[in-house]
Amino acid sequence: MTYTKLNLPRIPDAIAHQLETRILEGSLKPGDRLPAERELALELGVSRPSLREAIKKLVSRDLLVSRQGGGTYVTDRLDAGFIDPWQQLLDQHPFLQNDVLEFRFLLEASAAELAAERATDSDLARLDEVYRRLDAAYSGGDRGTQVDADVAFHLTIAETAHNALYAHLVSSVMRLLHEHVRRTLREIALSAETGQQLMAQHRAIRDAIVGREPALARQAAQAHIDYVRQRLDNAANTATRQQRSLRYFS
Repeated sequence: MTYTKLNLPRIPDAIAHQLETRILEGSLKPGDRLPAERELALELGVSRPSLREAIKKLVSRDLLVSRQGGGTYVTDRLDAGFIDPWQQLLDQHPFLQNDVLEFRFLLEASAAELAAERATDSDLARLDEVYRRLDAAYSGGDRGTQVDADVAFHLTIAETAHNALYAHLVSSVMRLLHEHVRRTLREIALSAETGQQLMAQHRAIRDAIVGREPALARQAAQAHIDYVRQRLDNAANTATRQQRSLRYFS
């Protein structure tokens, strides 16, 4: 009788695969430092030489970065390569703001829908936590805190969708999204009434996800972006009228 030879993975390859999985799942994020070698080897149940070989392999593929005397980190090189040129373009061409809104409309609506379908109990607990931070931020007057909390809320939803590409795509554009939210909150002149409207929209998204209602979650996310787009258009029109008025009376 002839037996087929089993192609078992080498231990370093299996370790590398495990670390890749953690990166894809988001438990290891860009910029995160890997645990100490002894600790990680013990956690994975492997020898330190095998772990070193696996890490070396991922470093050669630019997924990890080793710093002399400073540990090993998940690379953020791809993030920077994507974000930097777009950040500069957004600074120089404000009309691109509409494209960012369109991108958010497509991405965040789908992420909310998937989150409502796939959220675990721990996901919902984390979503509730970031929502409470967002509510507290909007109750205060610090614009930077509001921006950070707003971005964290939407990023948590993307991670709750349990789709590796969604989570990493949103993570990779976090700096661009952060800047867009900052510009948005500045340009729509965040009043108490506007803040209440935005929080009501965020609450609708959260409630639909917690209630596991995918269609409602998608609609709530779309309604939120539509509201932001409308307010930005109104702000732009007001600015245009003011400029015309200044030219007329000058």
